[in-house]
Amino acid sequence: MIQWLRNVRPYGAPAEDLLIEDGLLKQRRPATNSALSATDIDGGHQLLTPALVESHVHLDKTLWGQPWRPNSAGPTLKDYIANERRVLREVDSPIAQRAGALLENCIARGSLAMRCHVDIDPEFGLSHVEAMQQLRERYRDLIDLQLVVFPQTGLISRPGTADLMREAMTLGVENVGGLDPCGIDNDPVAQLDFVFKLASEFDRGVDIHLHDKGELGLWQITLIADYTERFARQGQVMISHAYCLGMLPWNQVKPVAERLAALGISLMSSAPADCAVPPFLALRQVGVSLCLGSDGIRDAWSPMGNGDMLERAMLLAFRFDLNKDDELAAAFDAATVNGARALGIEHYGLQLGCPADFLLMPVQTLGEAVVARPLRQVYRHGQLIACDGRLLDSRL
Repeated sequence: MIQWLRNVRPYGAPAEDLLIEDGLLKQRRPATNSALSATDIDGGHQLLTPALVESHVHLDKTLWGQPWRPNSAGPTLKDYIANERRVLREVDSPIAQRAGALLENCIARGSLAMRCHVDIDPEFGLSHVEAMQQLRERYRDLIDLQLVVFPQTGLISRPGTADLMREAMTLGVENVGGLDPCGIDNDPVAQLDFVFKLASEFDRGVDIHLHDKGELGLWQITLIADYTERFARQGQVMISHAYCLGMLPWNQVKPVAERLAALGISLMSSAPADCAVPPFLALRQVGVSLCLGSDGIRDAWSPMGNGDMLERAMLLAFRFDLNKDDELAAAFDAATVNGARALGIEHYGLQLGCPADFLLMPVQTLGEAVVARPLRQVYRHGQLIACDGRLLDSRL
C-alpha cells in the first residue's frame, strides 16, 4: 500500500509530506497545497514524532482494572517483595487479563516498543514467562515487546532459580535480568558471573535492577562495567534505577559515567519522587544514554502510574527543573530515541527506511508535548491504531 502523510511537522520543523509504502517511510518533501487523495493521511499541521518507548515495566505484576487495593507493604525492599507475593496470590484475574488491559492502555498512549521484566521463582516456575510470551504473540502486530527474565527473590540465594533462568533463555526470552547483586544475593561476583555467562552463551542482553545505594551501589556499577567488557556485551547492557549515581559527588561519579558511555551501558530511571535519581543532564553531557520506564503500574508496590511515557518525560523534567526547550526535548528523547537505543531497536525514528510508527499531536514543539501530554493519534506501520487514548482494535 502507498499513501502520503500530508502536512506534518517532524519534531516541530516546517511542514512536510512523507510517503509511506508497505509500512515504511520512503520519501519526504515540503508540504504541498494539493487536494488530498482518498488514501492520504491529513496531518493537520500537527507535531510528528516517533512512537514512544517504554523501557522498563512489570506487566505481570499489575492490578490494572482490578478493584482498588490500598498499599499494604512494609518499609523494606524484602517487605515489598513478600507483600507482592501475598497480594498476587489473592487476585483471581489471570496475568493475561490484567497485563493485556495495561498493555492496551500503553499502546493507546503511544508506546509501540516495550521492555517487560517478568518474574521467575521456584514457587511458580516459568508460568509468568509463558503468559507473557502468549500476550506478546497476541499483540505482535501492534507493539514490539521484549522480555527480561527477572529473579526477584534472588538468583544465587534461591536454589532452583538459575535453572529456570537457563530454561527461559531456551524459550526465547531476549534478556537476562539480575537484582541487587549485593543487597539481595549477598554475593555480587557469583550473581554477575552467572548472568553474564548466560547472556554470552545465548547471545542475549543484560538488564540489572540496582537499588543498592551510595558507594556500595557505585562499586557494583564498576563491577558490571568490568563484566560488560570481559564478556563483550558492549551496547547490550542496561542498569535500571541506579540510585547511587544521584547520591554521590559528581567528581566521584564522572569517571564511572565516562566508562558507561564508552561501553554503551544504558541507564533506566522511572524518575521516582522518593529517592535519588541519576543526574540526567550531567550524564547526558558525557554521553551516557538514560531512558525512561514506568516500572510498576498500579501494583502491590505502588498505586501510581498510567503507562504514559510522555507523563514519565514530564516527571523527569519536573524532577530536574528542566524548563528550557532544549532540556524538555532531551526529556522527550529519554522516552523515545534513548529507549530505542537501549533496547537495541534498529531502524527507529523518522528517517527514510524506518517503519512508519509515529504519533501526531496538536502541539507546536517537543517541549509543549512533554508539558501538555496531549491526546494523540498513534500509527503503526502507517495505519491508525489508537486515537484519544483508545485502542481501536481491543483484543481483551
